[in-house]
Amino acid sequence: MAEVVLYHHSQGLTDGVKAFAEELRQAGHTVHTPDLYEGNTYATIEEGMDYARSNGFGVIAERGVAAAQSLPEGVVYAGFSLGVVPAQQLAQTRAGAAGALLYYSCLPVEEFGSWPDGVPVQVHGMDEDPFFTEEGGDLDAAKALVAATDKAELFLYPGKEHLFADSSLPSYDEAAAKLLMQRTLDFLA
Repeated sequence: MAEVVLYHHSQGLTDGVKAFAEELRQAGHTVHTPDLYEGNTYATIEEGMDYARSNGFGVIAERGVAAAQSLPEGVVYAGFSLGVVPAQQLAQTRAGAAGALLYYSCLPVEEFGSWPDGVPVQVHGMDEDPFFTEEGGDLDAAKALVAATDKAELFLYPGKEHLFADSSLPSYDEAAAKLLMQRTLDFLA
């Protein structure tokens, strides 16, 4: 079974993120869920992004990296949206990464150097999610990652929602979330 560090999105460590982690645990995996927001959760993406801005995105990312420092090698780094930043950074820069699961976001690989040889990665997003397909170029970065390594997979789901696998939010899409979970479990197996 895999050991996973799962980083929350901009609304914080919501009940939906906790439920996602618990589903992975029920499948036999060890899952760590660092709280990058120190107990704060937010009703909207905008409110959560305001919190991240006020603390500094660098500080939030540093909290994520620090949370993994005591863990052994062989960890899978996973992140939802904002949580992709520390997950991708660690997957690319920390020795012994077992893989990466990037949900709703993907940074250009050059942000952290190059993609390490032999480290598998999945990127998941909705095909009409403006955060994923337009604003930051996440879809373009995901396509470039897939082109750069034969260990990368990109999964696009029909729809416009950003945080579609968080069962505690109005953006939850049950069918897409179930498929995302199945692909995640296949990856971890």
